[in-house]
Amino acid sequence: MESQDLRKAGLKVTHPRIRILDVLESTSPKHLTAEDIYRQLLEKGDDIGLATVYRVLTQFEAAGLVLKHNFEGGQAVYELDRGQHHDHMVDVDTGKVIEFTSPEIERLQHEIAAKHGYVIEEHSLVLYVRAKKKK
Repeated sequence: MESQDLRKAGLKVTHPRIRILDVLESTSPKHLTAEDIYRQLLEKGDDIGLATVYRVLTQFEAAGLVLKHNFEGGQAVYELDRGQHHDHMVDVDTGKVIEFTSPEIERLQHEIAAKHGYVIEEHSLVLYVRAKKKK
C-alpha cells in the first residue's frame, strides 16, 4: 500500500499515516497491537504518540485499509486488509496468531448455512489452540 491507497480511501496523506502504514506492511508477524506499532515507531525515531496511533488505526479500519481482531484473552490486533479471506488460530499459551485458509471449511460453512435456510454474508473463524504435549 502506498500514499495513493490513502487517497483512494478518502484519507489525507500525512506523516503519521504513512509511517503507520509502513510498519503494518513491513512487520512480521502481521497482527500487531497499537502498542506494538507505537514501539516500532519509537525504535525508528518517529515522534508519533500512542493516541495518534490509535486514532490512525481507527481511521484505517473505517476506511477498509485494516482489519481489527479482538481475539479472546488479548488486546485488539490489526492487520492490513489485503482482500483475501483467511481464518485464524490463536495459541492460548503464547498469543501467537496463525493465519490459514481451507476451501473445505469454507464449503462446509456455506452448506451448514444453506441447510438452515441462510446464506453467509460475512464470517470470522478463530480456533483457540494449544501445542500438543510431547510424549
